[in-house]
Amino acid sequence: MVFISPTKGKMRFDEMVADIVRYIKGLPLSAYKIIIGSDSQVVQGEMQFVTAVIIHRLGKGARYFYRKRAHRKIKSLRQRIFFETSLSLEVGALVTQALNTVGLEEHKLEIHIDVGNHGETRDLIREVVGMVVGSGFSARIKPDAYGASTVADKHTK
Repeated sequence: MVFISPTKGKMRFDEMVADIVRYIKGLPLSAYKIIIGSDSQVVQGEMQFVTAVIIHRLGKGARYFYRKRAHRKIKSLRQRIFFETSLSLEVGALVTQALNTVGLEEHKLEIHIDVGNHGETRDLIREVVGMVVGSGFSARIKPDAYGASTVADKHTK
């Protein structure tokens, strides 16, 4: 699994986790949020799915990494949102496991879902939020889902 850091370039998953751990241990008394969000876009007839991992040092900046994945075009908005959410949950589970092994289990993850109360996705909120909460994570939707709607969205194009 390869992620891209805008400042450091391509990184394997374990390298990304090591960078996150160094970032947290650099200022261990600071408060942190770890956010995972996915978004998608049709590019030249195929879907580009991007999953972003954001480590936010509250009040002091953030870093992020993203993973791009091409997939056949998904016509159903419902299937697309569920696929985006499942990609976020997959990465969220891996990041949680990796942080737990290095003693950083107190850092809980948020999954940002690209759905909101306005527009076509409002009917999906209950289902995808339930999917995330049922997996043990807290869920955020638009307008608070900047991990999906801003960071991941930036790299889908």
